[in-house]
Parts: sequence; structure tokens; C-alpha cells
Amino acid sequence: MTIEVVWYALVAGALAVYVVLDGFDLGAGALHLVVARTDRERSACLRSIGPVWDGNEVWLIAAAGTLLFAFPRLYATSFSGFYLPLIMVLWLLVFRALAIELRDHVDNAVWRPFWDTAFAGASLLLAFVFGVALGNVVRGVPLDADGRFFAPLWTDLRVGDAPGVLDWYTVLVGATAACALSLHGALWLGFRVDGAVGERARRFAWGLWLATAAATVAVTAATLVVQPRVLDNLGARPWGAVFPALALGGLGAVAMLLRRGRVRAAFAGSATYLIGMLGSAAFGIFPYVLPARDPERGLTLYAAASGAHGLRVALWWWVPGVALAAGYAIYLYRRLDPVSVDDPASEH
Repeated sequence: MTIEVVWYALVAGALAVYVVLDGFDLGAGALHLVVARTDRERSACLRSIGPVWDGNEVWLIAAAGTLLFAFPRLYATSFSGFYLPLIMVLWLLVFRALAIELRDHVDNAVWRPFWDTAFAGASLLLAFVFGVALGNVVRGVPLDADGRFFAPLWTDLRVGDAPGVLDWYTVLVGATAACALSLHGALWLGFRVDGAVGERARRFAWGLWLATAAATVAVTAATLVVQPRVLDNLGARPWGAVFPALALGGLGAVAMLLRRGRVRAAFAGSATYLIGMLGSAAFGIFPYVLPARDPERGLTLYAAASGAHGLRVALWWWVPGVALAAGYAIYLYRRLDPVSVDDPASEH
């Protein structure tokens, strides 16, 4: 295994950790107006993610930073080509943070509902946009002969030689991500928040499971049509079937464990599903980090990577730093207590 492949796996792993951790608070945010009927219940939903939501986003920064020094050419190409969507992601992240921090600053009948709506909308849109971004990478972008591209927000919504950010395939991937992360958030609320909120979240989880299962079947079939490299990679490296197997097993475990009332274990199954889906995407496009609609112009991890010596030296810094972050996250999550709607802290 080359050092470039090691860093490819590390970037994919950091992104997977981010999706699993920040995914549940995106899902909880998207659902909290539905599963919570009163201001006290909405406060309980927010308190369930309050100690961890900003720490979860550290993994997005870690993944972006790793991408910058490990694959600088990919960073430059993708960030310039996806300039508009990235600005949209930035504003949605800002609105989520503002909603969490500002909703309780003014005791007003308009103020809190406004920020609650902003939080729910930004959370749902972020889940969708992250899925669209993944769909663009798997589908391939219109790289020119100089290795550059600019993607408009949409063209004719068809997957062609010059697609936009939004087409039928990327919208399907975005919808799948929104369903999957909402399911992840429903399971989080289902075991973290006591009382009626937790019960409603568990009921919603069943509907979201069905939507996620149907969307997963559809997006898998569409991916095999849009990106034939997936089947080529599976033929050349059959061990890669472990990733779709993880996704399938995780999704099946969610249904089985939910039926038995083991919501915390079902949450772990949902995390396994997300890891399996992301692993399948990373394996499917390998060795490309940014496939092109013209296969001959795709950007491979070897062409995008920094020098081999620098990558080897960076491992000595990256591993201890990530280990410290992971250790603190484990410590923090182990100290979390269930959230009660009747907690006096929810009163204003």
C-alpha cells in the first residue's frame, strides 16, 4: 500500500467520522420541529446535542485540513469549481450556529420560533447539500483539458458531459442523505430524550427507515448506471464488497433493533450504514479523487497528492493529533446523561 493510498483512506475516514457524528445533530435539527410540540420539548431536543454539536464539526475541519495538505491539487480544483455550493454550505453552517446560540437570548413569541425554524431548515438543507456534493464527486465533474471546471447550480437536470451541481442523480443522492441523516437523528433523539419526544422520534424512525431503504435501492441502481467504474473496481478488487455489505447489514440491524426497542443499538446500526455507504463511494471511484465526465481527464489520488516524503512526515503529526481529538470525544460522549423534558433547565 502506497503512502498516497494511506492518506486517501485517512481523508475518507475523517469524513465518515464527521458524517456519523454531525449527522445525528443535523438529523435531530431537521426533525425537532416535528417531534417536539412545545417550547420546552424543543429546548430538550437542543440540549440533547448542546454539549457536542460544535465538537462534531471539528471533524469537518480535520477532514478539510487533511485534504489541503495531503491532496492540495484536489483542494484547489474542487473548491474553485464548487465555489457557489461551498458558500451555501458556509451560510447554512452559520445559520445553524446562530440558531442554537441566539434562540434563548430573547423571551419572545416570535424570536424563538424564528430561530427554531432557521435551525430546522438549515439542518435539513445541509444534509441534502452534503449528499448533493457526494453525488457530484461520484458522478464526475466536467474537467477540461487543463484540469479545471466550473459547475453552474443546474443546467437541464440531466447527467451529460456538462452537468450542473444539481441534476437528477445528485438530487437523488441528496434526498437519500437527507432521509438517512434524519433517521440517524431520530434514533439519537429516541434514546437521548425521555418522554413524549423520544416516543415520537422512535415512531418517526420507522417511516424514515422505509424512506431510507427505498432511496438506498434507487441510488445504488442509479450509481451503477452513472458511474460504471464502481463495477470495474468490484471486479478487480472483490474485497470491496465489504462496504455495501456493511451498509446493508447496518440498515437491516436498525429495523431489527428498533422492533426490539433497543434504540441505542439501532443508532449504532445507523452509524454502520453511513460508514458502509461512504466507504462504498470512496471504493467505487478509486483511484480517482475527482472523477471527470471524460474518464481520461479524471484527477487521480497520485496526481493530486503532495510529495511522498512530506506525506510520511505528516503522519507523525496527524496520528497523535487525531488520537487526542478522538479521545476527548469518547470521554465527552461517555459522560452524557439522558435529557428530560421536565428538567428545570428547559424553563425560561
